[in-house]
Amino acid sequence: MIRKYIEEKLSWLLLLGGLQIIFLFVAYVDSSIPFLPVLYIVGLNVMVCTAFVFLRYHKETRFYQRMEAWDEVYDPSTFKEADSPFEKMVQEAVNAQTERYKRESSVNFQRLEQEKDDLLSWIHEVKTPLTAMQLMIERLTDETLKLKLMYEWLRIHHLLDQQLHQKRIPFMRNDLYIEMTRLEPVLNREIQALKSWCIPKGIGFDVDLTAEEVLTDGKWLGFILRQLLTNAVKYSENSDILIQSRETAGHTVLVIEDHGRGIDPKDLPRIYDKGFTSTIGRQEGAATGMGLYLTKQVAEPLLISIHADSIPGEGTTFTLTFPRKNDFLRITGM
Repeated sequence: MIRKYIEEKLSWLLLLGGLQIIFLFVAYVDSSIPFLPVLYIVGLNVMVCTAFVFLRYHKETRFYQRMEAWDEVYDPSTFKEADSPFEKMVQEAVNAQTERYKRESSVNFQRLEQEKDDLLSWIHEVKTPLTAMQLMIERLTDETLKLKLMYEWLRIHHLLDQQLHQKRIPFMRNDLYIEMTRLEPVLNREIQALKSWCIPKGIGFDVDLTAEEVLTDGKWLGFILRQLLTNAVKYSENSDILIQSRETAGHTVLVIEDHGRGIDPKDLPRIYDKGFTSTIGRQEGAATGMGLYLTKQVAEPLLISIHADSIPGEGTTFTLTFPRKNDFLRITGM
């Protein structure tokens, strides 16, 4: 701040210094003017000016030091101590701009909330004709056509489901209900939903649940399993998907292993990034890059740790480690 203050006042300091040099020069060239008294006066002027600058520094920079330390929370009270006319001009400009930003932010927030509510309402409305479409597809007698239509229906259903949960994730902490949840019903529900997709691809499920219960929210756990199982089915052919659970160091661990095309090692650190799609099979264009991103976003509030291992051409394994009861007690303070 001292350096900035000197740079700000440099023109005045140069003027004062130049005047003292002129006084000394005149006394030096004009023999009628005693040089020593002028030198004494110049020295006194320099001392007074130095003291003046030092005293004014704290007063004139106090306002700007507060501005420099502003925490950017749009709180105009930071600038209450403006003294000089220029400082008051700055204070008024900052206050006016802050109020303008507050109004614009409030309006934009309301618009975003309205758009979110409209989108959620639209998704719920779309589910009604989708359900009717599913019933109509199930009545078809042509099995080949039936399977193809059900596959496309399932893709639309999953995309809508992703969009619905994506809008709910920022507020999911208000919707959590943590309890001991049985894994088998949740898994069976998600596997049954994928049945029409698995049959033509020759995919089965080998389920071995040594640990039957986990501490979590059943609805959001279903969403996580939906994303992982959908990916496993999407990238597998004519193989079984292995699902196992066990107890390890007081934690319940759920393992989902497929024998699909796998993930390139260089892609593994980025699979949870929003919009990232694998470099393998990139020309397919079917991936949205949202499934694993949303899975990670949901897992964090649930204190579920997700770890992925994969070998290209051999398959991928996702390991979910669920929290112990004490972990939730420590986080929530219950």
